[in-house]
Amino acid sequence: MKIGIIIETNEPEKAWNGVRFGNTALKQGHEVKLFLMSAGVELESIANEKYNAKLQLEEFAKNHGIILACGTCIKSRNQSETGVCPISTMIDCVQMVEWADKVITF
Repeated sequence: MKIGIIIETNEPEKAWNGVRFGNTALKQGHEVKLFLMSAGVELESIANEKYNAKLQLEEFAKNHGIILACGTCIKSRNQSETGVCPISTMIDCVQMVEWADKVITF
């Protein structure tokens, strides 16, 4: 199955669960794309010992999950793209939704 995940929060537990869901799906053989938007683009900078979303994101990338991030949301926070979190567009988000069999939002 092709699964699209949209994460639009910087709340540690919710972001962690969103990426953890993606990692679990990858391990079960699904194709997974992750789109970060709104506060979700801050995922790499979330510092929480119990809910380490950044570690989950690194594992997601290592497991060949595709990560996309809203360029407008990144720029509005004076951030720049990273190796793990490249700048994408809303067109990329629409294409992910069209590609996916299911889309889940956190």
